[in-house]
Amino acid sequence: MDPGTSIGGSLGWALWYIGEIAFKWVPGAVVATVGTAPAAADLPPPPSAITAPISVQQVVDYLQTASAPGVYDQLYQGWSTFVAFSILMTLAFMAIVVYASIRMFQIRQMERRRFAAAQHTVASRDVPKTHLRWDRVVQEVTSDNERDWRLAILEADIMLNELLDTQGYKGETIADKLRAVDPAEFRSVEAAWEAHKFRNKIAHESNLNLLSARDARHVIALYERVFKEFHFL
Repeated sequence: MDPGTSIGGSLGWALWYIGEIAFKWVPGAVVATVGTAPAAADLPPPPSAITAPISVQQVVDYLQTASAPGVYDQLYQGWSTFVAFSILMTLAFMAIVVYASIRMFQIRQMERRRFAAAQHTVASRDVPKTHLRWDRVVQEVTSDNERDWRLAILEADIMLNELLDTQGYKGETIADKLRAVDPAEFRSVEAAWEAHKFRNKIAHESNLNLLSARDARHVIALYERVFKEFHFL
């Protein structure tokens, strides 16, 4: 085969060669061996021992001479037609398989998109309550009203208590729970202590002048550090 032959030519040659083996040589050999060949008197003398490689044409010539009259020609013509028909059918089936595979892939992709859309319902897209509460805390601490600052700190302390509960710390008060904390597992425990102590200070003292905007925002920043460590926000 010419080295410059295209891929299509190579494929055609390979299919032709397979067809020759499957539909000509094999059936011809079967016909020659099952007794449909001519009488022994009509056959040429048996060949001598093969001592050198034989060519394809020699095999074809042998089958032509070993087969009954007209049998090889019928097989040749019939199987050539069958080979062409088989190739066409194979190509058709391959096209169907490729199309079915593409459609299956598209359907799977569509199903995955629908499944993902079903998971992201309106409820799941809603802002978590913790985030809503924290947004209110931030709004209150950034207002000009000192009363709002106090409410922001008190709400943040309530959220701290809920965080400690979710982490499994036991105790009647926040202080009891913080005492049970392992600093290796709770890196922002000092910030939690400082914020909670400041909360107790403003909760038990009625003098409004004790709280400044700077202090309030500092305390809220301490709570935020704790919440972010545990992905509470």
